[in-house]
Amino acid sequence: MTPRRNERALVRPHVVTGGRAHPSRNVFDLVTLVVAVSDQLAGLSPEQRAIVTLCRGGALSVVEIAGHLRLPVGVARVLLSDLMDSGHVTTRAAAPAARPTRTEILQEVLDGLRARL
Repeated sequence: MTPRRNERALVRPHVVTGGRAHPSRNVFDLVTLVVAVSDQLAGLSPEQRAIVTLCRGGALSVVEIAGHLRLPVGVARVLLSDLMDSGHVTTRAAAPAARPTRTEILQEVLDGLRARL
């Protein structure tokens, strides 16, 4: 029998979340930014400790956290919800995309019309 490269593959996602499929109260978008606000790791699961450690260096999006931990996004959302409820992390919305000004929109329409003629 050969050893497996990734031992986490042996643990099912429902075990990591305690059987829950949805966050308790917090809804996280894929681009919601997460920041660690507590350094206390006592009483946290290994995955939760990894999230807090990752977020100490700065804000990470939910999808980045899931990618770093190689967890499904749904599992990461449940874990993040628990960490937010316990006060270990906080969230903030991602910066909105810059909206074009009215002049820029009109210029694009004009350019498009000129290209057609």
